[in-house]
Amino acid sequence: MTLAVDITHRAGKFLLDAHFAADGGLVALFGRSGSGKTSIVNVIAGLVRPDEGRVIVDGEPLVDTKRGIFVPPHRRRLGYVFQEGRLFPHLTVRQNLLYGRWFTPPAERRADIGQVADLLGLGALLDRRPGRLSGGEKQRVAIGRALLSNPRLLLMDEPLASLDEARKAEILPYIERLRDQARVPIVYVSHSVAEVARLASTMVLMSNGKVAAVGPTPAIMQRIDLFPLTGRAEAGAIIEAAVERHDERDGLTELRSRAGLWRLPRIDAAVGSRLRLHVRARDVMLARSEPVDVSALNVFAGVVAELGDDTGPIMQVRVDCGGETLVARLTRYSVQRLALEPGTPVHALVKSVAFDRRSVGAAAGASLGGDADTGDA
Repeated sequence: MTLAVDITHRAGKFLLDAHFAADGGLVALFGRSGSGKTSIVNVIAGLVRPDEGRVIVDGEPLVDTKRGIFVPPHRRRLGYVFQEGRLFPHLTVRQNLLYGRWFTPPAERRADIGQVADLLGLGALLDRRPGRLSGGEKQRVAIGRALLSNPRLLLMDEPLASLDEARKAEILPYIERLRDQARVPIVYVSHSVAEVARLASTMVLMSNGKVAAVGPTPAIMQRIDLFPLTGRAEAGAIIEAAVERHDERDGLTELRSRAGLWRLPRIDAAVGSRLRLHVRARDVMLARSEPVDVSALNVFAGVVAELGDDTGPIMQVRVDCGGETLVARLTRYSVQRLALEPGTPVHALVKSVAFDRRSVGAAAGASLGGDADTGDA
């Protein structure tokens, strides 16, 4: 799937001026509230007609103001999952799911309710009504209903925003399955760095109605010049690593990446599985010499590649560890005390307990073979 968005639209005092292209996978529209994320999704869906521009999916224009093209929403073959499930309370889960099929001609119905129920873990819920479902279960039903409409593109507008942390942790693996097994291209709106870092193949970073950056999620996340937009508290690098073995005695899982060996609290994943780790800059420490007798289990040799803006008390330091990037957030005092500059050899330290349930997920195209169980310490 290819998606090209080239639109300008004014709503009151807000000006949306968005231009980007993406190829398949899960494309995340990320930014603060009011940055224009939902407006873009509504233009793609046909719920908003832009003042100028075009939206093209797989070479077919859904909107082209110059050519006078505007495909009605019901003819776009797009699925839409909102912040809340919006299920029909008088229908069972099965009936809510099948409602999505009514909009697809019989000859084009590829998705099967049994397959969708298995994919989203809904088999035991089919005869229940929405009033007896948890928030996470309702969202899974809403996703299944959208899938059964056989969309060529699935739009998800902050689908986890109304859920608590436990329900978010419950549903994230199902969205990974959707990305990797159903292989339906997804445009995913979020203001959560943790969700985007775990799920997205491509990241479109929005700010004040404009696209500040677009590209592969790991490349965008490691750019320290974008930390003010990606959110300093959760910003950091993304590492892909393969499960090497499980240490049952100490309850650890060992993973291997180009940076070296990682040790994390036990993860329910098959040996050989490829995982995506979100390593927050706030959880990375740096040392000039190789540390000994430290509690941190993850220590990687590297070289300082870039120093961020040094005008304030806090600085970001990008470190190249064997061709893989880690980012550390340090005080300016520490940077000066360690005499850090590009080319300085360092060791990066990351505590194992820095990883929680939302910071470990399946790499795109991979499967955990179970849910990550890293604890919340």
